[in-house]
Amino acid sequence: MIKVKHPDESCNQMQEAFLAKCPIDERRFHELLFTHGNISYRYHQEARNFEPTEKDYEEWLGGLPENIRQDMQRKGFAACKGILSFTRYVNELRLGHKFLGQGPSVQDMLEVIPTAQKGNHPRLLFVGFPPA
Repeated sequence: MIKVKHPDESCNQMQEAFLAKCPIDERRFHELLFTHGNISYRYHQEARNFEPTEKDYEEWLGGLPENIRQDMQRKGFAACKGILSFTRYVNELRLGHKFLGQGPSVQDMLEVIPTAQKGNHPRLLFVGFPPA
């Protein structure tokens, strides 16, 4: 079962149609892959609605290594608004709680590793679960 649905109903229908035709021994892998992808899509769609603040910037700077912090301070708040690590920090502050726990569990991932490894998609394994 796909745990988190895509916001576009036509995508949900395509995912369900794919699963209906999918070999039974690969179905769980694809259910988790769709869940992960749908969560990522929703996260990034909602992340577009957040504008970082000076307070976010100061907090983010406080967590950086000294040499990087100095460089980011020289660049300033406006220039850092588009830096990936800063936008990720802001998104996690605003959205992390909303999406935390919705994705596949470690147990789910351990369950599908053999399927992923035997298929043509071993690199689709999630971070922390490299192919053997």
